[in-house]
Amino acid sequence: MATPTHVQPELVEHARAVRTTIALKLLMAVSGLLFIGFVLAHMYGNLRAFAGHDAFNEYAEHLRELGTPMLPYSGFLWLMRVALIVALVTHVFCGMKLWSRAKRARTVQYEVKKHTGAIPASLILRWAGVTILLFLIWHLLEFTVVKINVAGGQTQDPYNLVVDSFGVWWLTLIYLAALTMLGAHLHHGFWAACQTLGFNGTARARAASRRFSLTLALIITIGFAAVPISVMLGIIEK
Repeated sequence: MATPTHVQPELVEHARAVRTTIALKLLMAVSGLLFIGFVLAHMYGNLRAFAGHDAFNEYAEHLRELGTPMLPYSGFLWLMRVALIVALVTHVFCGMKLWSRAKRARTVQYEVKKHTGAIPASLILRWAGVTILLFLIWHLLEFTVVKINVAGGQTQDPYNLVVDSFGVWWLTLIYLAALTMLGAHLHHGFWAACQTLGFNGTARARAASRRFSLTLALIITIGFAAVPISVMLGIIEK
């Protein structure tokens, strides 16, 4: 029996495309999980506001001093920011590449849309991602880079910055709207990461990952929303 001396170029190209798609999905899943870890840690820090002015500011100062003297003052925070920027760029790039590939692969729209198993949050996934990205840029400028207190100019007091900022109703509404999008993104994103990493191999596992992704999204959304809502209600104040 003769052995083929070459493989059809179409098959080679298809195999390469499949490997690239798997790599993109893995990078997107891993970078997304890194963000989830950061978001949970950030939520914990935000909730320190319920402990009062001194406790919140002491925690903020502890983050700046973390790693000293091996690292310079605020060195840990800047390393974390750089890592998050790299993860963000990776996540967005992979998402755009996968979306572009899927769009090119389907040149004709389906007459009947089939249920693929994706959860409802996936329907607004891309818009949620764009909203979160724009919000992160604004959030970093306000609370990290410029530290502008809209109620009274620039400030170096983290607790007062949080209380004064969320005392402005339209800032709180923007924050809550972004949190809603974040919850939707996490709801689908965590489920998709489990799918990519092979954790959804059985019907039972898929159901468990759906429940956990919804629970995680609710915990993070409610946890972040607790501070601005409490400021608006006067529970957290100067």
